[in-house]
Amino acid sequence: MISYLKGVLADIQKPGSHKIIVTLDVNQVGYDMQVPARHLSLLPPLGEVVQLFSHLYFREDQAVLFGFGQRQERDLFRLLISVSGIGPQMALALIDTLGEAELTQAVVSGNTRLLSRTPGVGNKTAERLVLELKTKLQDWQTQSGVGLVPDAGPVPTLYEEVEATLSALGYSQSEILKALQAVGRSSTLQKTADPESWVREAIAWLSQ
Repeated sequence: MISYLKGVLADIQKPGSHKIIVTLDVNQVGYDMQVPARHLSLLPPLGEVVQLFSHLYFREDQAVLFGFGQRQERDLFRLLISVSGIGPQMALALIDTLGEAELTQAVVSGNTRLLSRTPGVGNKTAERLVLELKTKLQDWQTQSGVGLVPDAGPVPTLYEEVEATLSALGYSQSEILKALQAVGRSSTLQKTADPESWVREAIAWLSQ
């Protein structure tokens, strides 16, 4: 229904229980969105423009809008909540605890012990995740590039996600290109397909 929202970051709230609520001012309308706690460090200062991919979750008493820095993260969230017994808060906890690449790889490889590190996720829930999502995540992993090790530099889908995130943070195309060329020389980054790692390194380089 709402693919993404792009607007001014108006407020950040921490109501407890590891919840992070951000308010985006989009054309003078404020949208409250719950985001993964791990995304907090990637948010720009208040008053700056940010783009968040969204998922509108309905339950009996209210509708909750969830926001994600990358489309891949949002799509992974949707796959997680499709599993019986996995609600949005547990899905966020899984993403926060393991991250996209490690979480995807854990499900594909059937590593229930790693999945069980997430608070609230027991062995039975971990086994259900593997049973219901292993094949789906194998296909999604191949399409998105999450958890795959590229031969050199980011794979195209990864590059596009990093570029979109940096652009949403206000950087120009020339700045983004120079930053990605610079940090792409890192042997550590060349071995990862985690968009957040690329974004963090690019922002650090741009802040020099």
